Amino acid sequence: MTGFLRYTRWAVLPLALLLLLPLAAQNKKDDGKGITREQADEIIAELRAIRELLEKQSEKAAPAPAVTKLNLDGFQMLGSKDAPITVVEFTDYQCPFCRQFHTTTYAELKKNFIDTGKVRFYSRDLPLDSIHPDAVRAAQAARCAADQGQFWTMRDMMGANPGKLDLDSLVEDAKQLRMNVDTFRTCVQSQKYKEAVQTDVLEAMKIGAEATPTFVIGKSTPQGVEGELLVGAQPLTEFVKAFSRLEAAK
Repeated sequence: MTGFLRYTRWAVLPLALLLLLPLAAQNKKDDGKGITREQADEIIAELRAIRELLEKQSEKAAPAPAVTKLNLDGFQMLGSKDAPITVVEFTDYQCPFCRQFHTTTYAELKKNFIDTGKVRFYSRDLPLDSIHPDAVRAAQAARCAADQGQFWTMRDMMGANPGKLDLDSLVEDAKQLRMNVDTFRTCVQSQKYKEAVQTDVLEAMKIGAEATPTFVIGKSTPQGVEGELLVGAQPLTEFVKAFSRLEAAK
């Protein structure tokens, strides 16, 4: 699996603005300090990698469909299955922008919308292995944790620590969560869920989800969701706007 990004839809500068502005706004709202030096260095490195991919790729990506439909049977979900709105995150556990979403917006989204039964939240995988070598391992580790009923707790730990996704660190996380460590290690090393992760990547590319995090936000359907894409580590206000549009369209 190549797992590359098709960033030809955006030039580097617009993409930088798309991803950096919400980060700055969110951080300033939270602590008044803006983006830390460490976060800025990670973002700069990420944008450099994106630029390199742009230079190497000549194929033009087709525009994403106006409405995206996903079948979500069997995927990990938080919230009420009867919630009228569905949010699906395509994530990369080594992506600094995914960490930004996870450590800021996600907590408020969960508290105000998921836990209250208004929104159901699904997690899907989009490891960008050409620039994040540990991302595929982490995606498989989350599924191995799910075998022991610890998907969301493992997801939280990895999402907050994208720099600690080597096998030893993942095993240590499993130990802290009181999982069967031997079973977990064997699951990860055997790549039991390699094909499942690849299937997620292919579906993400099919619907136009090319950067991480990318969200599908829409009305819940019996099979999954029908909605539109939202790209980047967006602040809670952008999700609220999307929810309001869905409510108004009823």
